[in-house]
Amino acid sequence: MVVLNKIYTRTGDAGQTALGNGARVDKHSARVTAYGTVDELNATLGMARLHTEGAMDSQLAMIQNDLFDLGADLCRPDMEKDAEAEYPPLRMIAAQVDRLEAEIDAMNDRLDPLRSFILPGGSPAAAYLHLCRTVARRAERLAVELSTVETVNPAAVKYLNRLSDWFFVAARICNDEGRADVLWVPGANR
Repeated sequence: MVVLNKIYTRTGDAGQTALGNGARVDKHSARVTAYGTVDELNATLGMARLHTEGAMDSQLAMIQNDLFDLGADLCRPDMEKDAEAEYPPLRMIAAQVDRLEAEIDAMNDRLDPLRSFILPGGSPAAAYLHLCRTVARRAERLAVELSTVETVNPAAVKYLNRLSDWFFVAARICNDEGRADVLWVPGANR
């Protein structure tokens, strides 16, 4: 259980922060940038949820919780030392990726195939989900970049990759199951 009785600590005033294992790193480190972008994605998703309800909102709530799991995973380096940790670190697992894939497939079954690229927009929910998609792609790029210099849980990267696809298909669902998608017209303004 998390107990926060004081919000500011002043420990980051010199430009460093603590990772999940207690190590101090610069706030601009690749790891902090990666999990900070996951946090930004979660906040962006909160904006999208202002425009959703029912099953879509329930699925987005699950994703928001997953994103906290993902942030916890990314803020904890040294996966090889997980067994030695006082508390087992929270890591993303394949089942979370599998759930996204099943939900993508179920949503996509309701849509006609795309015959054009689509522009971000349409309904407010769809527009915000497209924004979530692009922030998820940035988070994925940053996690992949981090993985070139430090150990990153492969399930975390897979989750981000599927998540951006999930947001794309969900945006189409929120655009009257694709009927209100805004289609790209190549060269329309030449």
